[in-house]
Amino acid sequence: CSTKMAIGLSKKPKIKKPIVVKGGKAVGKGKKKKVQKKYTIDCTRPAEDKIMDVSNFEQFLHERIKVNGKTNNFGKDLALERSKTKIVLSADVTFSKRYLKYLTKKYLKKNNLRDWLRVVADTKESYELRYFNINHEDEEEEDDD
Repeated sequence: CSTKMAIGLSKKPKIKKPIVVKGGKAVGKGKKKKVQKKYTIDCTRPAEDKIMDVSNFEQFLHERIKVNGKTNNFGKDLALERSKTKIVLSADVTFSKRYLKYLTKKYLKKNNLRDWLRVVADTKESYELRYFNINHEDEEEEDDD
């Protein structure tokens, strides 16, 4: 036994298995963290020009957003808030930012605003409603004369 110790062949140390990471999420023992996301839609420009009613848009989103395949199923998982010209959606469940853009475009189409407004990703967790740039076409027409 003493010869093994001298050579370094004693008991092997126990190696703990590492937590496997798949798709950015740790898979292993323990509780899952609740994912809280806040998505913002900035309607400042059309609201200042009074071509869009933000409270009407908030009502539209409240009626149309589906949670687990059902409308009007917000519960404690989703919260929709309006502060002047911005709408904030807080989600404790997985919620797609793309779905929010889809519903915004649907609202614009319903109110015949889709020809003048577009939905642009302002930051990673927010959208902004902007006007299309039409000025460039007018300048080109003037130059041709």
